[in-house]
Amino acid sequence: MAKKTADLRQAMLSSSEPEARTQRPLEEAQPHQVRTGREGKSNVTGYFPPEVKKQLRLLAAEQDTTIQDLLAEALNDLFAKNGKPELAPRF
Repeated sequence: MAKKTADLRQAMLSSSEPEARTQRPLEEAQPHQVRTGREGKSNVTGYFPPEVKKQLRLLAAEQDTTIQDLLAEALNDLFAKNGKPELAPRF
């Protein structure tokens, strides 16, 4: 085990040398990539007990759909109940 520690120590020492540490200049940094499927959309979240997530996953599996589609359906039902346009897209 001592040999591995020595190797690690040596590797750390050699990587701390200035020429070993290279940073990209700020102008070369990659811009934040937005997934095309999320472009123009906003995240809506909430905190619920773990059982809620489990039940949503089970419903999604039983209905062969996604949690996002179930949530869109629920939001549209809420909007309709309150006389608002059903805006949540379903896929």
